[in-house]
Amino acid sequence: MRKVFAFALAVVAGLLTAVPERVNAQPRTVPRETSRDLPIAAFFGRFSGSGIAAGEDADYIGVTQRDLDVEFAAQGSGFRASWTTVLRQGGTRGNPDVRRRATALNFVPMERPGQYRAVESGNLLSGQPVTWARIRGTTLYIYEVNLLEDGRWDVQTYARTLSGSGMQLQYTRLVDGERLRVVRGRLVKQS
Repeated sequence: MRKVFAFALAVVAGLLTAVPERVNAQPRTVPRETSRDLPIAAFFGRFSGSGIAAGEDADYIGVTQRDLDVEFAAQGSGFRASWTTVLRQGGTRGNPDVRRRATALNFVPMERPGQYRAVESGNLLSGQPVTWARIRGTTLYIYEVNLLEDGRWDVQTYARTLSGSGMQLQYTRLVDGERLRVVRGRLVKQS
């Protein structure tokens, strides 16, 4: 399991270094962990808000509004992250077209400070996603890597940055280096 996880991390690291050129983004340096990185406990609580999704697939799904809920809680030496996204894509007043996606993951510390792996991570080469988290500054990043049936790679990144009385979310989905979707949202801390 550790070998598969290490392999997946190496693959993703190599893929992500090529991404800025393919999506016309400026390369940016990733700062090393500093004493200014927040502890995971700073993210604990329940947050609710909304966001707007847009992307290369906007012709198909259009620009959509999403209701967002996320909760982080202590669990053993790590944490539990759960989030729900509600998509509204039209329909009629009495029969709205609403889709709900819910995710819950349990993270345990890795050997490096500020980095966690999801207990639910599987074998990437067997079609199971590999998921991990890291903290940099005031942002908690959660990454999920999938190997699609046709052999392409799919990386989803959730960047949740604490600010004031809530957090800002930026979700990005890349498939083979092509940015398919970006969701930006603001959430307010509820508890």
